[in-house]
Amino acid sequence: MPAVLADCSTSKARTSLLTLPHHTVETPVFMPVGTQGTMKGILPQQLEKLNCQIILGNTYHLGTRPGPELMAKVGGLHKFMNWNRALLTDSGGFQMVSLLKLAEITEEGVNFSSPFDGTPCMLTPERSIEIQNAIGADIIMQLDDVVKTTTTGPRVEEAMQRTTRWLDRCLAAHRRPDEQNIFPIVQGGLDPELRQQSARLHTEREVNGYAVGGLSGGESKDEFWRAVHLSTNILPKDKPRYLMGVGFALDLVVCCALGIDMFDCVFPTRTARFGCALVPSGQLNLKQKAYASDFLPIDDECDCSTCARYTRAFLHTIVTMESSACQLLTIHNLSYQMRLMRGIRESIKEDKFPTFIQEFLNKLYPGKDYPKWVIDALSAVNINLNESQ
Repeated sequence: MPAVLADCSTSKARTSLLTLPHHTVETPVFMPVGTQGTMKGILPQQLEKLNCQIILGNTYHLGTRPGPELMAKVGGLHKFMNWNRALLTDSGGFQMVSLLKLAEITEEGVNFSSPFDGTPCMLTPERSIEIQNAIGADIIMQLDDVVKTTTTGPRVEEAMQRTTRWLDRCLAAHRRPDEQNIFPIVQGGLDPELRQQSARLHTEREVNGYAVGGLSGGESKDEFWRAVHLSTNILPKDKPRYLMGVGFALDLVVCCALGIDMFDCVFPTRTARFGCALVPSGQLNLKQKAYASDFLPIDDECDCSTCARYTRAFLHTIVTMESSACQLLTIHNLSYQMRLMRGIRESIKEDKFPTFIQEFLNKLYPGKDYPKWVIDALSAVNINLNESQ
């Protein structure tokens, strides 16, 4: 699977080539989320032009509509959506949290009420893999027992242990192991002992990569980075590590330093629909009147088609009003994410990643008032801000 191209000599960051059935992915990589085989405001061909290497689909939603039977009949999601590069599907486990009012969790699986028509649906580990086998993604996820990060007490350990039991059921049910790679998901909430135990149990299984789950759900940033750091200390260095549901630029940069290779999040596409553009200094809320007569591009250093052709003033006029604005901002925001990850990869190859981080943070925090959690997280991997790099 992965071939490490270069390691950062200071932190845990590395850049690798991840060879998958449909595409060879260079990591660290950000994966945009196309829940039902599409992203609002952008087409697969446009994603290719942005050099997007891999995208994510949602098993629960695809399994509900259009369903695995149609997926199998058409030859999988790649053909169905006309996407020639890599795909990853989540397992449906996250819906235990996001649709909790509609779900009942037992050892057998998760019993849902459909958000579309209220009909009952049992998602077991075996059914999750059956659906993902029909979808045909390059990387598929085990069904895990997900709890909110604010949950404490016996339920956290129950979910962690059940996740491992469900992993074994997923591996036993997998019918396309030569074409699709199952990634186990490290759980354990914010309990260091449980998270270490989960990571160690999962490394005993014969798999090609691992995910760190159950984070970015309301916990403090200090708890967040420590759980990531602890997990990557245990997970094998020769296999990819995927941090689920993380997409803020600052989190991407810090977590690459902590040894993460893959990320996904709806953030860059969702925030585009609200009229916000991602820039090195943070975000521009183009709904604000200050941009009504601003004839600059969103970012004069961005090479995307939106920045090449349209001004902030024009976008201010149409954001949240016209569907074209969603497309224009989505293209820009994904271009920003792709360029950020490319910069991370190139800096690791040149062994200048600490310098890249310092320059990134100086644009985001020109007053050098870095959040304490960022200082602490980077210090844990030998990157001390404001020191000569």
